[in-house]
Amino acid sequence: MLKYILKRLFYMLGVLLLLSLLIYLVYNLLPVDKAADMAMQEVASNKNLIYAERYLYWQRRFGLDGGLFLRYLRWLGLAPFYDGAFNGLLQGNLGTSVSYGKPVAEILKAPLLNTLFLNLTATLLAFSITFPLGIFCARKRGSKRDTAVQVGTIIGYSMPTFIVAILFIWLFAIKLNLFPVSGMSSVGKDYTGFRALLDRLYHFALPLIVMTFCSLGGMTRYVRASMIDSLSLDCIKTARAKGLKERTVVYSHAFRNALIPIVSLVIGWLTGVFAGSIMIENIFGINGVGKVYFDALTANDNEIAIALQMFYILLALVGNLLTDIAYGLVDPRIAVQA
Repeated sequence: MLKYILKRLFYMLGVLLLLSLLIYLVYNLLPVDKAADMAMQEVASNKNLIYAERYLYWQRRFGLDGGLFLRYLRWLGLAPFYDGAFNGLLQGNLGTSVSYGKPVAEILKAPLLNTLFLNLTATLLAFSITFPLGIFCARKRGSKRDTAVQVGTIIGYSMPTFIVAILFIWLFAIKLNLFPVSGMSSVGKDYTGFRALLDRLYHFALPLIVMTFCSLGGMTRYVRASMIDSLSLDCIKTARAKGLKERTVVYSHAFRNALIPIVSLVIGWLTGVFAGSIMIENIFGINGVGKVYFDALTANDNEIAIALQMFYILLALVGNLLTDIAYGLVDPRIAVQA
């Protein structure tokens, strides 16, 4: 197992470097030159400055002088800047945002926490509902209750997220006036401590309901299908023939066999937590990485966009590795070979 993990990590490093090069090349094809923008701002504010000198200064400051591959190595932290210092990704420098005028790591700190809380909570709520509901529908396959759940899940699965969000805003925020329409805190209020936490949870409630509802359709059907396949196995028929209790048969035998396809679903959701609910965060005005990413793309703020894109790629690679390892842990029959 250890040899397999080390081999996969080596492959992951190669894929990460290759994708980082492609992403850096793509973003550098965009007609954006932050060194020229900074130089123009300085010259506009001070007529005594020479544009060419300031442009060269900011090029060296941002590491944009030299060829494209040299700039890529500087961005990674494998080549020195003009002053001989190494200051790239490997040194913890994600760059400086043009829009905010701050380091990217400082800008992303608060949005990452908001996205983590929002997505992780919604995922846990969805799992707590879909697992029992999917198992129930598999046990009662063909019944009226199973049919009703399947119709409901198909409708929920077919509706786009933004349509569900609009409908829920109309119902819960406008008609019933139970939750605020958008935002992360009450306007004009300066709460602190536990009261501020309650206010934050109050504003996160409706987005969480929307995200959980949108997750129920596909996840419930996935768990149901896996459990139906598992309940039809010969080992389950043998367990029932031995006189084992139905609860033991379902949860100790059938559910374990059903975990093999489900485990990829679970890990996929968990590793996608930081991906940012772009649609939800923009609709409800939540300061998460999804909204920051969308704003960065709109404003051509490449430093933030590249940093988040690399983070998403890293999460996807780690998720694939965890999925393969989990297969071997869930089912001993699956041998993880180096």
